[in-house]
Amino acid sequence: MDTQAYLEKVYGGLVGKCAGVRLGAPVEPTIWTYERIRETYGEITGYVKEYSNFAADDDINGPLFFIRALLDEEGPITAEAVSRAWLNYAREGIGFFWWGGYGRSTEHTAYVNLRSRCPAPQSGSIAVNGTTIAEQIGGQIFIDSWGWVFPNDAESAAHYAGVAAGVSHDRNAIYGARFIAACISLAFSHGTVSSIVEKALQQIPADCEYARVVRAMRDYHAEHAADWRAARDYLGADFGYDRYPGVCHVIPNAGVCALALFYGGGDFARTIEIATMCGWDTDCNAGNVGAILGVLVGPEGIPHRYRRPINDFHVTSSIAGALNIIDLPTAARELATLSLRRAGTAVPEAWEPGVFSDDIVLDFSLPGATSGIRTSSEFRAPPAPADSRASKDSTASRGATFLLDRLVRGDTVRLYYKPYYRREDFDDERYSPTFTPTAYPGQTLRVIFDVARKSGQRIAVAPFARDAVDGDAVQGAFSFPEPGEPVSLEWTLPDVPFAIAEVGLLVMNPDKEKFLGEITITRLEVTGPRSFSVRFADERLEFGGLSRCSLSGGAWELTGDALHTITRDELLLFSGPYYTRDSDVACELVPEYGASHLLAFRARGAASAYFFGLHGAGRAALIRRDHGDSTLVDIPYAWEAGENYRLEVRVRTVDGSCAITASVNGRRVLETTDPAPLPYGMAGVAKLSGGRTRFRSLAATEV
Repeated sequence: MDTQAYLEKVYGGLVGKCAGVRLGAPVEPTIWTYERIRETYGEITGYVKEYSNFAADDDINGPLFFIRALLDEEGPITAEAVSRAWLNYAREGIGFFWWGGYGRSTEHTAYVNLRSRCPAPQSGSIAVNGTTIAEQIGGQIFIDSWGWVFPNDAESAAHYAGVAAGVSHDRNAIYGARFIAACISLAFSHGTVSSIVEKALQQIPADCEYARVVRAMRDYHAEHAADWRAARDYLGADFGYDRYPGVCHVIPNAGVCALALFYGGGDFARTIEIATMCGWDTDCNAGNVGAILGVLVGPEGIPHRYRRPINDFHVTSSIAGALNIIDLPTAARELATLSLRRAGTAVPEAWEPGVFSDDIVLDFSLPGATSGIRTSSEFRAPPAPADSRASKDSTASRGATFLLDRLVRGDTVRLYYKPYYRREDFDDERYSPTFTPTAYPGQTLRVIFDVARKSGQRIAVAPFARDAVDGDAVQGAFSFPEPGEPVSLEWTLPDVPFAIAEVGLLVMNPDKEKFLGEITITRLEVTGPRSFSVRFADERLEFGGLSRCSLSGGAWELTGDALHTITRDELLLFSGPYYTRDSDVACELVPEYGASHLLAFRARGAASAYFFGLHGAGRAALIRRDHGDSTLVDIPYAWEAGENYRLEVRVRTVDGSCAITASVNGRRVLETTDPAPLPYGMAGVAKLSGGRTRFRSLAATEV
């Protein structure tokens, strides 16, 4: 398959997954039953609830983070390798998936097993957890990405999906993972739902309960193709929740997925709508069938009414705040890149900018891509109808197009990308996302755009950045672009009081005559070294955490000029860009009790980082964590509780090794080299044993 065609199919699958999840989420059980959905909404033909922004969901967290085992691990992908992604990217007890209690939530149970050194796949097995816990739905809702990265290879997609699902699930739940991943893989080349389902059934045991429910819905459809509600009644009678124990068993929901696939008839919208109207685990089922149909029909086959509200944007809730702002075209390129790398195929150069990088690069090269570009006024500058430029001019560049609708003199509108979010940007608390800014003062904003004039004189355009707290916009100089000529604008992002929450173009009509026209952004980039600082006195409480930092473990509160922390085991806090390699990192802290008060750097998550600081009575240490802790350097250093300390680390790559220089209160205390270094990561602070610490500040500068 042509690499661009493959990428477009992956993008379609990812958009389809997000659309299904967003459609189904407002009517999840237990309050919303099949009957109540029918009584309230009747025939669903579009999103039933508008969101200012749709917050995180476990159905997206799992597929986008567990697949990172392909990025983080060398060698064969095993259940143990995927389990390391679980432990690295999740915050214990916060967001990511449903923390419904050990022995009740399958994912919570598996996570606790892993933390207790029960290895995968034993961590998800029936032998350890029992049949009920092991056969809940999570086995199939986290594995879509294995189908996306193994296109036209149902056997491999099913195998790796089953391996990944085995971290937390067993038997029929693993069969569900294998079946759904196989369907997605087959959708890259098979033209009908029937052929996809028949071939996917070959990847699971013919006599298993999962295969039985899929075949039952296939056969019922063959005899009653006109009435999906009759099929739902049949499913409820023969495969209902009353027959399968637990909170959300896989078998009834497998029946919904099969029903929706057959009765949807290959139509994307109808398929996710039926999956939602069927009830039970609505976001999971609509998400899974959306992932399949999105590949089958491609992005162009997903109706505008489902694409536009998503706007190529989704939020996740990993421990890495910089990874939680998802631009779907970039995510699609990352998934496709993992696939091509694993296959030993060259990755197109055009895909590389912004992929597995802290750079923001939006190129709008995928069909209908908007990459999260927004307007400050749907009245003055609404998004233009889908593909309006392409329909008029086949040579027109793809991009985010907005109608400048009769701007009068002095009217202004902001067209922008959001590199940072706060609690006020969301309607609900779904899965507690955490955010770190992804654009920083001193970086370069580059925007390529063009203007089409229908009437009026001129339009004025200036670059701008807007702060997340005071809302003030800082702008550059206005220019007056000539209609029909591409303009490339560059600007250095300014200092702002808290964090840059918007970057883009400020558009104004400077003239008396009303202006009617269009403006299309065809590329937006934010690149260059990043530098950040966090004074904990300035932090806000958001989503059960902090506004610019993610936390895991321990207890804490913001008091006075510091973050006061207490823990009986460990506490981790991370901030800043994710892919930082060489940097200067510093923090200020006051040790109050206990033996561990640390600065973190090159942290890829909870299970992979370096730590330096006061560690042990009268000691300082440099610790490497890579799914287990090892002390690289341990030296005498007389420190006292209640005193203020500034910890500093200089990190440089030298001939493939990592040279680390560490100082306390301005005095160098150690130098060492790690010949097999951790490759990159965030900055942060940490405690690796019980005690109390006041953390005052954290700062890092990329070099």
